[in-house]
Parts: sequence; structure tokens; C-alpha cells
Amino acid sequence: MKGLIVALGFLTRLPVPRIAIDAQAQAASLKWYPLAGLLLGALLIGVFAVLHAMPALPAAAIMLVAWVGLTGALHLDGLADRADAWIGGMGDRERTLSIMKDPRSGPAGVVALVLVLLLKISALATLRHWEWLLLPPLLGRAAVVAWFLTTDYVRSQGLGEPLRGASANGCRIALALTVAFCLCFRWAGLVALVAACVTGWVWRRAGIQRLGGFTGDTAGALVEMVEAVAIVALVAAQA
Repeated sequence: MKGLIVALGFLTRLPVPRIAIDAQAQAASLKWYPLAGLLLGALLIGVFAVLHAMPALPAAAIMLVAWVGLTGALHLDGLADRADAWIGGMGDRERTLSIMKDPRSGPAGVVALVLVLLLKISALATLRHWEWLLLPPLLGRAAVVAWFLTTDYVRSQGLGEPLRGASANGCRIALALTVAFCLCFRWAGLVALVAACVTGWVWRRAGIQRLGGFTGDTAGALVEMVEAVAIVALVAAQA
């Protein structure tokens, strides 16, 4: 369970017990990423339960604030860094990696954040099946697990470096359980799963072409993109 505590401590702002964190504990945390996402989805459903009597748009705005707050905007930071680096890097690998290290956000990063948040708030305001909110956070973090199994991590001293030692079998089981859970939602789960897979594949291909793999920032951008695409796909599925 130490891996789960590390995963929750890194991916969320939920209070967790203080434990000694070493490379082994970080590696063990990767297989728990999907469960951390599932817990985030359950908390969002709880927020909706409190707000269900409010008009849709204000309720959606508060839910989005809760969504960002629960994660500490961790992945939004990665999305902004990647957007700036992809445009400012002008196709050059080293320049792209250098820009992603810059803590400042440029115009491309700001635009990327606004667009993703607009997609999420519009989807939250129109989603009728609130139990489906379990799926986007789950799939966003499962996508990171899939990337570590299939793609090179290219920043040797990055935050994700210890995760390269994660158990492949444990991660495969986590992904299999994620797929099985999604399919429990039948058509909606399949739609969200396909949307997540396509988004992850496109994002992965772009990372391989530019960097030869991925970094922590590109993994953070992956989470945000998968969440946004999955929740929009769920809105489309309910039509």
C-alpha cells in the first residue's frame, strides 16, 4: 500500500500519511495511478451531489475548480509547458527540452490551458450521467502507465525517472483492470476508452517524432488531453 500512498501524494492534494519516499516506493506507485484517478472521479461525483440543485453552469464552474484543486494543477502545468515548447522549439529536440524546463508560461501555454478548461467546463455543464465522471480521471492516469510500458522516458533527471523501475506485470494488471472497469459502462465506457487510446497514441507519436520519447511535462499534458477528450466524447455518447 506504500505505492498507493505515494501515488496519491504525488497526483493529488489529498492528505496522506507521511512516509519515507525512495526510488523503490516511487516505482511501486505507478501501478496505482489508475486507482488514484478513479478516486478523483468519485470525489467529483461527490461534489456534484452537493451542487446538484444549482444551475448547470455555476455548478460546472465549481466542479472544475474542485477538479483543478484536487490535483494542484499538476498536469495543467505540464500542458502549458509542452504547448510553449512545441511551438517555441521549432522542431528542434534540445530547444524543445530546454523550453519545457522554463517555469514561465508563454502565449501558447496560456491558450492551451484556456482551451482545455473550456472543453472541460462545457462538458461538465452538459453531462447528464454523472457516474461517467469516474472515467476521464481514471483514463488520464492509466494513459501515463501505458506510456511508461511502451515509450522511452528521455529526461534522465526528471521526476519520472524512478518510475522506470516499475513492475511491468503490475502495470499491465492495472491497465487490464482499467479496461474491464470501462467496459462495465458499456457503450459509454467503450467510447471513452477509444477516445483515450486515440489521444494517447497521437500524443505519443508526436513525442517520439520530436523527442524520441516523453518527459514529465508531456505526461502531464497527456493526462489533461485524455481527460478533456474523454469527457467530451462522453457528452457526445449521451446524445
